[in-house]
Amino acid sequence: MGKADQGEWRAMALNGLRVGLLLALAAITAGCATLAPSPPSDQSNICEIFREQPRWYDYARDSEREWGTPIATQMSFIQQESSFRSHVRPDRERLLGVIPWRRPSSAYGYAQAQDPVWGEYREDAGSMMARRTHMKHATDFIGWYNVRTQRITGVSLHNPEHLYLAYHEGQGGYNRGSYRSKPQVQAAARQVAQRASRYESQLQGCESEFRCRRFYQFGPFCRQ
Repeated sequence: MGKADQGEWRAMALNGLRVGLLLALAAITAGCATLAPSPPSDQSNICEIFREQPRWYDYARDSEREWGTPIATQMSFIQQESSFRSHVRPDRERLLGVIPWRRPSSAYGYAQAQDPVWGEYREDAGSMMARRTHMKHATDFIGWYNVRTQRITGVSLHNPEHLYLAYHEGQGGYNRGSYRSKPQVQAAARQVAQRASRYESQLQGCESEFRCRRFYQFGPFCRQ
């Protein structure tokens, strides 16, 4: 084999390796999305949500203990943001009304956290391995973010409507009142508050089955 043939063979091999690596990466990404839990079939009832995904109760409970945002509020945020879809992103804009173009933001995952604030969360409170596609990290992020909202804006952790306004607009935007000119954002915040209230009422009737569902969780060992 001549030098020219050897060079051509090496180039073909490198190209084949690159294609293989890209295909493997695509398969891993698709596999992660496939293995993610399906959205709950009844998202109007928090008891049914946790019956389908009991670990989600544990994650939301841990976040409530750490940061103070009620479980019902956390889950209402996530329903509003992603409908419990783990890998969702904003739809792409259309160039000339036809060609798929850029996404309007970097929002991603259950909590639709954007890249900059997710980076702040990972550095401040989370792990560098935290993923927006995992419910444990999504609930913890919401709890962390709402504590920051409380500190910067004075909004109570028990005021889901205004917590959501600050979540959507950012704490600076909330303090400037940017939401006042956005009726759709205000309507979404009211929906979050109404859903959180409904979830809270539902949870009062079923929380014990998630809090004490394991064989070792009884009597004084059952979490309060």
